[in-house]
Amino acid sequence: MDPVSQGLVGSVACQIISNKKKLLVITVISFLSALAPDLDIFIRSEYDPILFLEFHRQFTHSLIFIPIGGLLCALFFNLFIPKALNMPFKHIYIICTLAYGTHGILDAFTSYGTQLLWPFTDERIAWHLISVIDPIFTIPILLFIMTAVIKNKKLYSYFALGWLVIYLFLSYIQQHRATILINEIISQRNHFGTRLIVKPSFANIIVWKTLYESDNYYYIDAIRLTSNSKFIPGTKTKKLNIEESFPWLDRKSKQAIDIERFKWFSDNYLSQSQKYPLQIMDVRFTSLPHTLSPLWSIELDPEIDSSSHVKYITNRGVNERGYENLWKMIIDNE
Repeated sequence: MDPVSQGLVGSVACQIISNKKKLLVITVISFLSALAPDLDIFIRSEYDPILFLEFHRQFTHSLIFIPIGGLLCALFFNLFIPKALNMPFKHIYIICTLAYGTHGILDAFTSYGTQLLWPFTDERIAWHLISVIDPIFTIPILLFIMTAVIKNKKLYSYFALGWLVIYLFLSYIQQHRATILINEIISQRNHFGTRLIVKPSFANIIVWKTLYESDNYYYIDAIRLTSNSKFIPGTKTKKLNIEESFPWLDRKSKQAIDIERFKWFSDNYLSQSQKYPLQIMDVRFTSLPHTLSPLWSIELDPEIDSSSHVKYITNRGVNERGYENLWKMIIDNE
């Protein structure tokens, strides 16, 4: 999730168990502790442009690291602002650990993938229930938390928790509705879907992206879910075949290794770009849910030596135009 949502969810958890007399202080340190796992974004390399894909949401987000992350946060606050806290270290540690622990779990509700069970497995857990940014989820929680602090009443903390649970439950219902509909579409198309992802589009739970694999193709569509469901047909793209698309590629080169790393990160939802044949797209994330406008790709170069890495490509300009069209889809004004 976005940093604001992460901090707020950590604050909700700690406000509920806190002493009302220290509600403001506890809210601040829990907010900051809940942000701490994302310090892994600084693990990156100019030489290796996709290194950060391996380490973001890795060990700092794992369940086994929560007590360690909480301890590091508690030591930091106890060292630099002990007078402001005026609490036993044990209490600081409990608050920091609880807030820290909410981060990875909340991330798992998104589609990006979180290595909750690292180091026992490198599986990226993603429940596809909420977008990484969703103001309808975040803003009510923010208002309830602020009200709890201003009025010094934990009742509003429970309201925030209630909204969090209700919204995620609504997301689950929407996902279930979309799953039923896309399975009907798959059957009507006489396809055999070997893998299926049903995930919310950016910043809402009204328009959902569906992605499934059948006969070496990925089929990408969208579903608008209100009182009446509306299927929005999209496009398809061929599943990546490295030997067919890049026959010149040295399988022992850094570029070939990088493709395997990108395949792991994307759960093997990869396709060769038709517009840019040297680019490999992650088809899970697109600016519009039913199109092939990827948020990120990697780009190969047949001219570089075997020790050079691929390029990492982000498509920000496409995204900005896509968000305008997404809004039209949400309000059903295409």
